[in-house]
Amino acid sequence: MLLFGLPLAFLAGFIDAIAGGGGVITIPTLYFMGLSPAQVVATNKLLAIFGSSSASVQFWRRGAVDRALLARMAPLALLGSALGAQLVLGFKNDEAFRTIIAVLILIVGTLVVTNRSLGLASRYEGLTARTLLIALPAALAIGVYDGFFGPGTGTFLMFVFVRFLMFDFVTGSGNARVINFLTNLGAFVTFLVSGAMVWWIGLPMGLANALGAALGARMAILRGSAFVKAVYVGIVLLVVGRLLFLK
Repeated sequence: MLLFGLPLAFLAGFIDAIAGGGGVITIPTLYFMGLSPAQVVATNKLLAIFGSSSASVQFWRRGAVDRALLARMAPLALLGSALGAQLVLGFKNDEAFRTIIAVLILIVGTLVVTNRSLGLASRYEGLTARTLLIALPAALAIGVYDGFFGPGTGTFLMFVFVRFLMFDFVTGSGNARVINFLTNLGAFVTFLVSGAMVWWIGLPMGLANALGAALGARMAILRGSAFVKAVYVGIVLLVVGRLLFLK
C-alpha cells in the first residue's frame, strides 16, 4: 500500500507547494488504499500538515510572504477550519456541494487565464482597510471550506491573494501555503480527537509529501510568477475533473 501511496504523496506535495491542489491526488489515493471516508479526510489532514509546513518554511525563509497580513489572517483561518471539521463529521451527502465547488473553481481558473497580466507583477497596496476587508472574511470562509471538504483550498487562496489582493503569483503562492498550513492544523486538531486517523499510512506519506513540497516551493521561487501561473491553470483543470468525475 505504501509503495503505491508514497510516490503519489510526493507528487501531491510538489504541485501543492506551487499552486495548490495536492488534495486531488492524495484524497483518491487514500480511498484506493481502502480507507473509509472518515479515515480518508482525517488521514489526509495528517499528511497535509507535513507538506504545507514544509512549503511554508521555504517561502518564509526566502521572504516570499507578507508576514504582517498573514498574522492578521491566521486566527480566523484556524477558527474556520476547526468549525469546518466539526461540520464534516456529521455530514453525509456532498454530491451537490462537489458540483458547486467545481463550477466555482472553473470560473476562477477562467478569470486567471483570460487576464494575461494577472499575477505577473505585484500591485499589493499594503495593510489598507480594503485589504483587511477582503483578507479576513476570506481566511474564515476558506478555513471552513478546508476543514469541511478540502480539495481546491489552495486554488481559492491563490485566487484571493492574486486577484483581489493583487500579489504576484510567487508571493501569492507563499501566502496561500502559510494559510493552508493553518487551515490544515485547525482541522487536524479536531480530527485528532475523532480517532479516525490511520497513522501508519499518514506519517510516511506525510514525510513524502513534505519532501515534494520543499522541492515544489523552491521551483516556484526560482522559476517565477509565469511558471506558477501556468501550473495553477493546470491544477484548476485537475481539481475540477477530480470533483466532477472521480467520486
